[in-house]
Amino acid sequence: MRKSSCRYTIPLILVLLLSGLNGWAQKTYELASPDGKLKVSVTASDRITYTLSHESTGILNASPVSMTLESGEILGHAPKGVSVKKSSVNRTVTSPFYKKSEVIEHYNELAFTFSGNYGLIFRAYNDGLAYRFTTNRKTELTITAEEFTLNFPKDFSAFAPYSGSGEGSFESQFHNSFENSYVNLPLSELNAKRLIFLPILVALDDGKKLCITEADLEGFPGAWLNATGTPSLKVVHAPYPKKTEPRGSSYAVLEHESYIAKTKGTRVFPWRLLIVANNDAELLSNDMVYSVAEPCRIADPAWIKPGIAIWDWWHGTALTGVDFVSGMNTETFKYYVDFAAKYGLEYVLIDAGWAVNADNILAGTRRGMDIGEVVKYCRSKNVDILTWMSYRAFHHDMDNVARHFAELGVKGFKIDFQDRDDQQIADFVYAAAETCAKYKLLIDFHGIHKPTGLQRTWPNVINYEGVQGLEWVKFGDQQTLDLVTYDVTMPFIRLVAGPVDYTPGAMLNATKQNFRIVNSEPMSQGTRCHQLATYIVFNMPLAMVSDRPSNYEKEQECFSFMAKIPTVWEKTLPLENKVSEYVSVARKKGNEWYIGGMTNWSAREITLDLSFLGDGNFKAELFTDGVNANRIASDYKKEIIDIPANRKLTLKMAQGGGFAARIWKR
Repeated sequence: MRKSSCRYTIPLILVLLLSGLNGWAQKTYELASPDGKLKVSVTASDRITYTLSHESTGILNASPVSMTLESGEILGHAPKGVSVKKSSVNRTVTSPFYKKSEVIEHYNELAFTFSGNYGLIFRAYNDGLAYRFTTNRKTELTITAEEFTLNFPKDFSAFAPYSGSGEGSFESQFHNSFENSYVNLPLSELNAKRLIFLPILVALDDGKKLCITEADLEGFPGAWLNATGTPSLKVVHAPYPKKTEPRGSSYAVLEHESYIAKTKGTRVFPWRLLIVANNDAELLSNDMVYSVAEPCRIADPAWIKPGIAIWDWWHGTALTGVDFVSGMNTETFKYYVDFAAKYGLEYVLIDAGWAVNADNILAGTRRGMDIGEVVKYCRSKNVDILTWMSYRAFHHDMDNVARHFAELGVKGFKIDFQDRDDQQIADFVYAAAETCAKYKLLIDFHGIHKPTGLQRTWPNVINYEGVQGLEWVKFGDQQTLDLVTYDVTMPFIRLVAGPVDYTPGAMLNATKQNFRIVNSEPMSQGTRCHQLATYIVFNMPLAMVSDRPSNYEKEQECFSFMAKIPTVWEKTLPLENKVSEYVSVARKKGNEWYIGGMTNWSAREITLDLSFLGDGNFKAELFTDGVNANRIASDYKKEIIDIPANRKLTLKMAQGGGFAARIWKR
């Protein structure tokens, strides 16, 4: 990766040294964002608290921060002696596998160091606040709790995803696939018996939004939030597993330790991120998770190749129009290779079922399935192979597994069923990323928590699940599943954290009335153009085309468009947006722009401002919902149009509909 190009960095502009036998008499330090709109006040007396506001909008009242050690010492309580450094940074970093080719890191910082060899760093960006603890100790630390409490000035409403494990004990809720829809309730009405996983979105006054998440989750468990029955949220962490046993493709935690993390004494802890947006649209282009994440650890990541994969699991390897019995066998995957080559797809992903023993991945492939032969077949087709494997199978023998498949010619893994975010999992994902990078292998983490910036630090981690994706149309609840509404909500929350493995691409599309859960021949909720739009709206550096090849062959006009959509971008611009109602975005790659949009179950008309195109004459290949799409969801219209000189483009979307377009200069 190219080194960050630092435009300018203002060095230390304030150093204060205070000390006292009794710690601080109350002392308050002010920090503002570079544009002066975001303001943070950090106060310390018997404890450390901070407040947060944006212009005249109050966001947080005094909210405490601390970290409790097993010894009983509480970092952040009764602090003694302090060194405060205030600095500013403005630089541009390259981001080659992202929704933008460059990210601007612009912030003001307060770095506190307290006696006792620990500290706190606060960074104020124009679009949010980040803070983290630091320690500088010689011996290992055992941490029993972290205080990350959010005290709001009003009973704001929030979009929050509960653990999918129900109302059991918190210990049982920690085992969770991080896939759920959002409730939208006042903070005081959120269910205190349910844990909430990150990110969540809070609707502030003046149309502003607050997205809460975290980054740099190395050697530390993920944060969950829990309601209190008041306009406050408190953090909860999964305790460290004391005893586990193999269960299925993962491990079950049978007992927990009394602490949440055991870690080295000198380190930085995860960033707590409070992302502030003036409006819904700004959330789509926010870069804070990427910006605060540790820079790339791969010396030369040029071998990393984003792209699109044809994927077998969603349609069950069920093929039509072939003269062999399709399934998990060599003939079927050679067919996928031919299909990928025909349409210029970069990958074929071989999902679960290929191994003779899914828990011992080196024991060989099942009868009739020869991955080595499939890989050899790929070499003349300019197509590469990715394979599924379970967390359990990869975890116990990482280096040997990675080396074996790299030597075979496989280019990466879809690693599934982590299903937790305690410190063991945090340690695993970093170790897996480093091990796979050693052998130039990609990772698509499935059954995993939200991204926390690892995609910058180890960019071979090209995708994360942590989403209620299209696979839910195969097994979700017929009465409650609503992916159409989820699709226009998730981009403002989950996608703020980073890329997503949503697995779209259905060619059998259903209206709200006609939708059915069918595992063997699944259909999408919403229109054909809604599906096309996902490839532009969702950030998916490794995108799946999930339907069976014969369905794509029947719908070549749509699929040919879909197969050519880039998966990483140079620019991302939000267009017209309202969380849970509609979403639209413009993205640029090379000399072309792509625009995509989706609506919920309400048909609507929106007018897009395309003035970002600049001067000149432009044409577009445009897909919109057909006139009968409210009754027949697969109905669409394709046309080549001239972009109006006034750069205003008005489009209609059907119920559960969408649009997608490629724009170029004439």
